[in-house]
Amino acid sequence: MPAPKDPDVDEPRWLTDDQLAAWRGFMKLLQRLPAALEAQLQQDSKLSLLEYHVLAHLSDQPGRRMRLSELATLATTELSRLSHLIGRLESRGFVHREPDPGNGRYTLAVLTEAGYAHLVGAAPAHVERVLTLFVDVLTPRELQTLHRISGKVLDRIDSGPTTASNGPAEPCAT
Repeated sequence: MPAPKDPDVDEPRWLTDDQLAAWRGFMKLLQRLPAALEAQLQQDSKLSLLEYHVLAHLSDQPGRRMRLSELATLATTELSRLSHLIGRLESRGFVHREPDPGNGRYTLAVLTEAGYAHLVGAAPAHVERVLTLFVDVLTPRELQTLHRISGKVLDRIDSGPTTASNGPAEPCAT
């Protein structure tokens, strides 16, 4: 005879079948879309997806320069990984580093004219790939919904860990 459930012990939460299907589909998208975009960038412009985003972020900044620490945050990567990436981009002549004139304790990454020209050359094919794989398959309403959903999830992530529980659901193996 099974032991009675202790009402003071919270049962673990499980995903429903629909939740699990949505989660698995989303995880597959998170894995495959960046890989498809990376393949296009590598083939057409010899850039990784992260290198492209770093160059794009720099191109949007006044003077095409930014503190490495801020750039790492924008590119959602660790400062040490960004530093290695900047080194690779420097060796190609796409960026250079210089001390921050406002505070010498910081280092700026500066997009060079060659780096900007390479980015401008890479952008049309990359944007076309984003349109083909992502934008064109969604309706404007779906894009708005996705934007809203992304904002809600990012707000939850940015607000820190949560232990909120909506109560137990039926167990479902993940």
